[in-house]
Amino acid sequence: MKKNMPFQLKNILVITSIITILFTSSCNNSGPGCLEYSEIRQESIKIPALEFNPESYICYRAEGINIDGLLDEDSWKDTDWTNDFVDIEGDLKPAPLHRTRAKMLWDEDYLYIAAELTEPHIWAKLRQRDTVIFYDNDFEVFIDPDGDTHEYMEFEMNAFNTIWDLLLTKPYRDHGRVADAWNINGIKTAVKIYGTLNDPSDRDEKWVVELAFPFDVLTEFGDFPKDKSRWRINFSRVNWRTVIENGKYIKEINPETGRVFPEYNWVWSPQGLINMHYPETWGYLQFSDIKAGEGSAELVPSADEQLKWILRTLYYAQRKFAEENSKYTDDINELKKYGYLNNDYKPCILIKPLGYECYLMSDKSGKTWILDDSGRIYSRNN
Repeated sequence: MKKNMPFQLKNILVITSIITILFTSSCNNSGPGCLEYSEIRQESIKIPALEFNPESYICYRAEGINIDGLLDEDSWKDTDWTNDFVDIEGDLKPAPLHRTRAKMLWDEDYLYIAAELTEPHIWAKLRQRDTVIFYDNDFEVFIDPDGDTHEYMEFEMNAFNTIWDLLLTKPYRDHGRVADAWNINGIKTAVKIYGTLNDPSDRDEKWVVELAFPFDVLTEFGDFPKDKSRWRINFSRVNWRTVIENGKYIKEINPETGRVFPEYNWVWSPQGLINMHYPETWGYLQFSDIKAGEGSAELVPSADEQLKWILRTLYYAQRKFAEENSKYTDDINELKKYGYLNNDYKPCILIKPLGYECYLMSDKSGKTWILDDSGRIYSRNN
């Protein structure tokens, strides 16, 4: 919270302080049934090496989309491509070898996504749904409708149009679980190959994917979109180094290690590390009620995104602190030593027996933002 606190914020602090006193007193005065503060064991996590500046895209209304991979409808023609994909680590690594870009539309029933992946040698092997598709070259979609970094969706597909769809309860760094049996029921997918699949004797141009994600599934963990509402989304392309042997594509072996070369990871909004499961770094998808080709909308950034990022740096700092000290702290000065970035905002931190909660009120939106030790950031209107 800022140094000059509004009246509502002072009330929040008073209430939180009362809760803390009652909670602590309860534990100190109770018998064997009271849970004492326990030792926290946290493993090390990597911190994104980038400034907070995710990509943004305005998603216009669609009409008459047929999922066939051709992108020949007027709505697609009147829709801009995203910026070209970059390496997952951003400027830390060279630009991708091949161009990748995407575009998006929506209507009352579906979120439509199309992507163009240039590739001189198009290949695929996996044909069984819900196998690990990124063992092939693939295209991936990650969607977090409510932007709290929990309960988000991952989708992968290869040039055979084989798909893998799954739900993650939270990121792996926070011991998230994978609902692999979860399916995006009603999804529509198509692939158009400009060249020949699995034929090393020629050079190919590209493959194009076209997807329709049903909103009745996407909104299981978020609200249905409306004009100017924003979701978090990102795309990834996995590409492997290959050579041709006996008329077939095989992954290239690094002679120094005797193992397959690591895959390339090319993304729309850079992550700052080789890990897609940092939803706080994904791009923003802003919905517009304007029909594609009939006007343009302006990006309307959320007033609180920078504040949420400040809380995210506090989360990173708490993880580092707990890794070294086996506990969390409510001392902002200590957290600054571990990477908390802001001097103007002084959140209220409540230490609990098995974790913590952090509260910060926005003087722009009036919302109270809450961060807990699981890494989730969510809001409550005051």
